[in-house]
Formats: sequence, C-alpha cells, structure tokens
Amino acid sequence: MDDNAGIRSALKILLPMHFAQVELIPSPNVLISTLSSFRPDAVLLDMNFHTDINTGNEGLYWLSEIKKTAPEVRVVLFTAYADVALAVEGMKRGAFDFVVKPWDNEKLISILKSAIEAGSSKEKISNPQNSMLWGESEAMLQIRRTIDKIALTDASVLITGENGTGKDMLANEIHRKSLRANGPMVSVDAGAIPETLFESELFGHVKGAYTDAHADKAGKLELANNGTLFLDEIGNIPLSLQPKLLRVLQNRSITRVGSTKAIPINIRLVCATNADIQKMIAAGEFREDLFYRINTVQIHLPPLRERIDEIEPLTSLFIDKYAQKYHRNVSGISAKALDLLRQCSWPGNIRELQNCIERAVIMCEKAEIGPDDLQINPAEIKSASESAQADETLDAAEEKAIRAAMGKYNGNLTLVAKALDVSRPTLYNKLKKYGI
Repeated sequence: MDDNAGIRSALKILLPMHFAQVELIPSPNVLISTLSSFRPDAVLLDMNFHTDINTGNEGLYWLSEIKKTAPEVRVVLFTAYADVALAVEGMKRGAFDFVVKPWDNEKLISILKSAIEAGSSKEKISNPQNSMLWGESEAMLQIRRTIDKIALTDASVLITGENGTGKDMLANEIHRKSLRANGPMVSVDAGAIPETLFESELFGHVKGAYTDAHADKAGKLELANNGTLFLDEIGNIPLSLQPKLLRVLQNRSITRVGSTKAIPINIRLVCATNADIQKMIAAGEFREDLFYRINTVQIHLPPLRERIDEIEPLTSLFIDKYAQKYHRNVSGISAKALDLLRQCSWPGNIRELQNCIERAVIMCEKAEIGPDDLQINPAEIKSASESAQADETLDAAEEKAIRAAMGKYNGNLTLVAKALDVSRPTLYNKLKKYGI
C-alpha cells in the first residue's frame, strides 16, 4: 500500500519474483476492503499519503485499523523518513518491522519473508490459546453442546456475561465452527466508538457525505459480507441508530451514509453484552424488536469464580504465552500459588487472571511461579466459610427471583426464562434444584 506510482511500479516487478500473490493499491481508502477480499499474509504499509504531511500518523492509524480487522496479518511499515521514535511507536502498536526508503531489495524481501513465516508460526502457537477453553463444569458443557447445535446454522446469537468472561472467544468459536469459517470475522466494539462515528463505522459512507468524508468507505456490516459480524457491547448502540440496524437485519441490505443505493449483504450476527438488556428495554433505552432479532439463541457465560476448574489450564496457557513473549525461563506454577489463584474471587474474570499471570511471569526469578510472584491482595482471597456463605446468599436470592417470576408469568416457562435471562434448560435445572 503506497501512493507513489513509481514505487508501486518497482515493487510490481520485484515482489512477484518472491511471493505467490501480490496486490498493489494506491490509497488507504480501499485498504480494509482489500484485506477482506485478498486476505494477505503480510502488508507493506506506507506511512504517509500526502506530500505535505510526513508525521507518520496516517500510517499508525492504518496500522491500528489493520490490526483490528485482521490481527493475524503481519504489518511492515514503509517510510522515507528514518525516524527511530516512529519505528519504536509502530512496533509498540503491533508492527512486525520497519523499512526505510530507498530500500535494499535483498533486505526488503528478507523482512517480508520473515513476517510471513512469523505469522504462520504464531498462528500455530496461538490457536490453542485463542480457542475456547471449555472446562468441565455443567454450565460450560451445556454451552458447548449448544454451540455444536447452532454453529452450522445462521441463527443470531446473543452472548451475555460479565466483563472478561471470554465472550469474544466464544464468538470466534461460533464463527470457527460455522459454514462461514472461511469468510471474514469482523469484530466491532460498540463501547469504543464515539456516537458521532457510529453510523459511518457500521454502514459506511460515500465521498462527500459529510465534511471529512474524502472518499467512499465500506462499513463493518459490508466488510463482514459472507462471514460473521460480532457486535460487542451491543447495549451501547445509540437508540437513534437501532431502527436502521433492525432494517438491515430484516432486509439484508445496507445503505451507506450519503447514498441511496442499497447494497445486499449476507452476514451471521453474533452480539455480546454485560448489560441487562431487559432493564434497558423497560427504561426505553433499547428497542424490544431489535432485542428479539439479535436474540434467536442466548448464551450466558458464567464468571470465572463459577469455573474454578478452568483456572489451572488457563494459567498454564498464559505462562507459556508470556514466557515466550518476554523471553523468561518460567515453565510452571507451584501448588501453593495455584491454590491461591483458586481462592480469589476474580471480579475481572479471565482478563484479570491473564493480567495477574503476565505480571507474575515478568517478576518471577525462578522456573516456577510462587505465591509471592502473584502479588495478590489478601482482600481478594475468600475463606472457605465466606465462599460457602456467599454461595448460600446467592442461592437464596436466585430462588426468590425464580419464584417471583413463576408467579408473575403464571408458570409460563418461556416468559420466565426470558425475564430471568436464562435458557429453558438452565431454568429446568434451577426449578429442580429449588424444588419449585
């Protein structure tokens, strides 16, 4: 990706001599759509696209967009300005390497080949870590059975659960097992998009649609065509845009901002939230018809404190990951340290555990992580009696809520399950547990 025609001409001769397929594009405006259609192993990315601007900020922006859209792709930054600080910043943001123009052909080819090889080896290493870790709890086994049933369908899925429970990993697992596995998996964090950019990000825009719309841009819905769109934190979508999203899901077509042309799309929608959508509906903050459209199948991911059996294998995965990343000679964890992990409440769930292990790997001076390396606040540790008391309190509250819902909806299990935000099989188990 370089806006200089002379550079593209030179690379058009050089690169095909060493690589099976090469795509050269002049403008970053088609970069993301080309990623989806061409699916490269590596990107050589120019850092400046205007003759009067050479800060490299454009390159850093598009590096970020590539990493969000296709995190597995290795990015090599390409610039005429040998700025060491910029190179370091680019590497911090995920760039594989940095090439300065005018370049040495042999060095350029070597770096690109290394980028592709690193991408392949990293995929082999990271796939087990990025795969869903199911554990042996009944709740997780039930979720796994549900995923096996629905993966090959195009049913919309809503994943609920606390922050850090692995909702994004579950969404990727659904895509991986689906008939769309070879298509794009486009993720959108609705909680991270400014409200003023929501419409453009989701639906795209045409040149001139608004002041800064200097070129046509495909939105996330369009980029996910023939694949899966994962809308994380769906509760953050502005109420004003919810009718438009509903129409897209009903009509299976989008219209870019500033255009009247309908573009057909074929997507599978997976959403996630940690919000209580039912309460949002009652408060007029979320459309009920949209909720039913995205909620064909609802899956609730339990918090890590209810999945204690997963702490040991997760810890092993994180130790391997960060020992490799930080070049540390750490290969395991002591029994006392592991027992300490099991006693924690983990309000931040898997994400908090991951941060804890990353810090421990960095601080550990031996081959095995000990209790002191974990740097766990004693306030985070529950005694056995406290845990049992907390479980009893939760059980009492749960039973009370179920009995109230059964009375309110005259025993209609479908309505009760929806009101309590649980599946019917889960509700059956709860009714049996409490003798209702």
